[in-house]
Order: sequence, then structure tokens, then C-alpha cells
Amino acid sequence: MRKLILVAGAVALVGTAACGGGDEGTSGGSGHASPPAGAASSTPAARHNAQDVKFAQMMIPHHRQAVEMSKVVAARSGDPEVKRLAGQIERAQAPEISTMTGWLRQWGATVPPEDGGAGEGGHGGMDHGGMDHGGSGGGMPGMMTGKQMADLGKATGAALDRMFLTMMIEHHEGAVVMAREEQSKGAHPDAKAMAAAIVRTQQTEIATMRGMLGRS
Repeated sequence: MRKLILVAGAVALVGTAACGGGDEGTSGGSGHASPPAGAASSTPAARHNAQDVKFAQMMIPHHRQAVEMSKVVAARSGDPEVKRLAGQIERAQAPEISTMTGWLRQWGATVPPEDGGAGEGGHGGMDHGGMDHGGSGGGMPGMMTGKQMADLGKATGAALDRMFLTMMIEHHEGAVVMAREEQSKGAHPDAKAMAAAIVRTQQTEIATMRGMLGRS
């Protein structure tokens, strides 16, 4: 009888431990809990392909230039509507730069350097074939040249606003082209979702900017 009681107690302890381990993994313990809603990226093991890498490596410098343009106008424009749009573009694209940088690090791919030199991975060119990101437009649609950026920096008043809107429309149109390519050829779910958001948001902003130019 004593042996039966001891065996029953051992079985109960094993069952309790098993249940405790399962709860730990689903209630925020040290197990593999699901990532919080709105997490910036899927796990590093999420499926991706060369197009996803190309998308991030091209869109990062593309977004950086848009942010740079927006900062110039937000600081110097006298038109509240133009300043508001510039701030909106900066707030949307700066976080996307961080997210795409995180993807490239997860994938072991080169992060485009801000100075145009070798990326964080220590390689001289981008993983998709050494795409030129050096301010001359390279192979990225919609990128402004160094001269265009310098001209924007020197413009004032209504000329500054008009130049910004004209340049940013072209810049956005280029981003839409790249985002649509990612939608059709990419594999990574988060990258494709960002591409869809870029198409949607930037097409709306293009329409807004065209309307603003039409009123000037």
C-alpha cells in the first residue's frame, strides 16, 4: 500500500511539472512566447530571398534622402502646409529605415552606409551587385543628384516649396516602382507588407503634392 502511494505521488509531481513548463512558454516566461503585436520584424529564420535584400538595401538610402529633403523644408519653409507634409514624410520614413536595417542585420547582409563607403558587413558593394547609392541617382528610380540636393539647400521662399514638391513627387514615384517590385518578387512577409504600405502612403502623398503645386 505504501508503495502505491509513493508511485501516485511521483506521477502527480511529473504532471505538475509538465503543466508548469507549458504555461511558462505562453504567459511571458522564459519559454518561446509569441512576439508582441506590432513587432518590427519576423524572426531571422523567416523566409526571404535576394529581392528582399535588394529592396531593403535600395530603399534605405532612398528613404534617407527623402528624410534629408524633408528636414531642409521643415526647417526653412514658410508654408505651414508644406512644413506639415515634410514632417509627415520624415515621421513615416525614419522608422522604416530602422526596420529595414534590422532585417539586413538579421539576414547577414550589408547595411548601406550613410557615407557611401563600405557597409556594416565590411563589404565595398551592396549584396545585390554593387548598386551605386552615392547621390548621383545610381540605379534607384527617383533619387536626386548631388546638384539637385545642393540647389534645394540654397532655395528660399516659394521657390524652395515648389522645388521640394516637384522633387519629392519624382522621389515618391521611384519608391513606388521599387515597392511594387518587392510586392511581386519578394518572399519576406514583413518586407512585402512594408512595400504595400509604401505604395499606398506615397501614392496618396503624390496626389496631395500635385494638388499643392496646382494651387501655387
